[in-house]
Amino acid sequence: METDCWLLGGEFEDSVFEERPERQPEPPASYRAKRCEPQKALQEYSSISEKLPPPNVAMKRDVEEGRARCLAHLGRHAEALEIAANLEKKATNTEHLTTVLCLELAICSSLQNGEKIIFCLQKLISLHPFNPWNWGQLAEAYVNLGPAPLAPFASSRKQNSCTSSEKSIKSSLPRSGKDCLLCFSETLPESSVSSMEASSGNNKNEEGPNNIQNSVAEKREAVLLETQMKACASFIRTRLLLQLTQSQQTSFALERNLRTQQEIEAKMKAFRFKEDVLLLIAEVMGEDIVQEKIKDEVHSEVKCVASAALSSLVIASSKEFEERWFGKIKDHFCPFENQLPMEIQILA
Repeated sequence: METDCWLLGGEFEDSVFEERPERQPEPPASYRAKRCEPQKALQEYSSISEKLPPPNVAMKRDVEEGRARCLAHLGRHAEALEIAANLEKKATNTEHLTTVLCLELAICSSLQNGEKIIFCLQKLISLHPFNPWNWGQLAEAYVNLGPAPLAPFASSRKQNSCTSSEKSIKSSLPRSGKDCLLCFSETLPESSVSSMEASSGNNKNEEGPNNIQNSVAEKREAVLLETQMKACASFIRTRLLLQLTQSQQTSFALERNLRTQQEIEAKMKAFRFKEDVLLLIAEVMGEDIVQEKIKDEVHSEVKCVASAALSSLVIASSKEFEERWFGKIKDHFCPFENQLPMEIQILA
């Protein structure tokens, strides 16, 4: 066949109509996603960072975020968190700050540090208190935290004497922790209540290290119960926020919303709190939820403010956050003295 005939479209070679070999399932090499090696990527980011002119703040921020993620992937979490902390200080608007807090959360999740994950989520929530998904993640983080293990006690040779460290532990324990626990005890399984009462009875008959051990076990029960309360309260607020937004959703967004509400309902049953307790928690966790505030959260504008003013929008400590959101609930069950410990760790 003449070449000019093919160019004019008059004739075609037979090979044009022949069946081609079956395609392999994998895409062509030119379209294949290249696997990023964290170490090589880190070197590239570092090289770019050094060459960037000072005025190019936006590009510098993106490059530093990339470096932090590479470092976290390489297991160098301390360096990654240092970069994230520096970015947080330099954030100039709420969008930048949200991005940095999400970066910190990703690093802490990679580190699998439960307390740091909780604090990152608390900071995100303080910036966006009407985001249901952050509240849901916080609830899961509390559930995953679990109780702290008991520290090993002295050997049997020293059981008849109290060391200075044991005395300090004993003095730090609540004197009437059982009374505060019993405020919650109706919400616990009967076996848990019985063990708490038995522990209290044993405390009257035992002295020395055994008494301390029972007191520490009782305090562990209090910490576990408080953690469950925080998880339940966070789940309830998640559900309240989802219920308020579901009327504005359709399709897969509405499906996800309703599915999440069902999952929350199932998880809350595991706490076995009584109905009046759940109603109280819902009242406290939903007292600031109104339709107008939800709309403001969804359509909020990016706030450009000074770094110092921006940092004031985020809580400074986990204690501050928990007092803000869970303080009223704890005060209801322990009206005379706030005996449930705020710190998750019992003994070092």
